[in-house]
Amino acid sequence: MVVVTRVYLVRHGRAAAGWDTDPDPGLDDEGRRQAAATAEALSILPDMPLVSSPLRRCRETAAFLSAKWKYDPVSIQPLVAEIPSPEGIPLGERVDWLRTAMAGTWTDLGPRYTDFRDDVVRYVTGLTRDTVIFSHFIAINAMIGACRGDDRLVIASLDNASVTIVDVDEDGRPSLARTGRVADTLIR
Repeated sequence: MVVVTRVYLVRHGRAAAGWDTDPDPGLDDEGRRQAAATAEALSILPDMPLVSSPLRRCRETAAFLSAKWKYDPVSIQPLVAEIPSPEGIPLGERVDWLRTAMAGTWTDLGPRYTDFRDDVVRYVTGLTRDTVIFSHFIAINAMIGACRGDDRLVIASLDNASVTIVDVDEDGRPSLARTGRVADTLIR
């Protein structure tokens, strides 16, 4: 396999609020510390495009590496955003829905969610330059699943601010170069 593109998928730092209380929280103090440490580790790489989910916790995580590289702007890409919750579900019920969804497969969730997964994979495998993407737990797991041929929503319990590396070959096929650091991921 000839690697054409290497993509660094960074899970955002720890959010200041739970998924059931704030639709778009920023980072808390620990999340900022995590983001700074990850930026330090990635700063040894050559400059490359930085892409972020539009959600605040990803943009704030990306800002640390952007500042380190004195690189602006960070491109915002909705295709690497958080998995959408079902239409009309109250904010307070999102965590329960997500916990149930995480125990299953993309196919179990149906076309809206397989389309979400496929959009993430198409975007990442369509990149033509090495890129750092600041994204979310489920979206990064979608890429891991594409690399492994695994339909589960959760394959790796990726820690906040961990880095998963995916290589894309000349035919657009992804392979997992490294899975990010894992932890007991708390969905809150």
